[in-house]
Amino acid sequence: MGSLILCHKKRAKQPYEISRVHMRIYTIEELCYYICNNLYLIDYTIINRQLCDWIGDELELSGLAETLREELRQNCSMEQFVLTILKESTIYAAADINRIQNILEHLQNQKDVERTKYKADSLQGSGEYETAILVYQSIINKEWDDSVEKTFYGHVYACLGAAYGHLFLYEEAARMYQEAYRICEEPDMLKAYLYCCFRVLPEAQYVKMLSGNPIYLSMDSVLREEIKKARQEVDIDMPEEQFLKWKKQYRRIDKSRGIC
Repeated sequence: MGSLILCHKKRAKQPYEISRVHMRIYTIEELCYYICNNLYLIDYTIINRQLCDWIGDELELSGLAETLREELRQNCSMEQFVLTILKESTIYAAADINRIQNILEHLQNQKDVERTKYKADSLQGSGEYETAILVYQSIINKEWDDSVEKTFYGHVYACLGAAYGHLFLYEEAARMYQEAYRICEEPDMLKAYLYCCFRVLPEAQYVKMLSGNPIYLSMDSVLREEIKKARQEVDIDMPEEQFLKWKKQYRRIDKSRGIC
């Protein structure tokens, strides 16, 4: 049986505003939630004296506030500062703290463009595909960073393809996977590209695209076998509610594109 976590009752009269995202925070729980779900956004809007004063004055957590001030005086790292908040809040278990610390250490060694991709990956992982697409697009539409491998951008294109695919936008997904494969030449990217083409093109046009290209033909054979196997594994007794949910989601996406 899990241990009981006692939340803090104090709610600030004056919120702390994180200017970068125009968010107002009223409790220590909200602050911790923001930190844990936006590790890629941690910067001067959190690591500052004003936050320390707000924690002490508004939340009446004077001990935590003074600890954070001392860390700032000693030029602590960003990771140490936010970990102190999470630990002293007593909201998270030790395993959660260790996981967050590992993520912070990983982000510390990343370039800005890599951190941005991490943000998009996190959004996609939580099902926020439309927002993830915007972030991925911001990466490829800016001047490319020569300090990272070109294949990094190929994987951004692949992630864009995956996001479009989740939204059943196979034509857009195909273009992204095609570009990803052009850059990286990874078989899985080619397979994903062909699958999107298979979904969006008429059969005759798809076959014509494959003809004369032994690499495409070989991958198509693998793809069709995987599709056949997947269809056999589909649960034919899936509740009707699930199909209606997918149908509603697909119609919403079409409306946003002006299709219907």
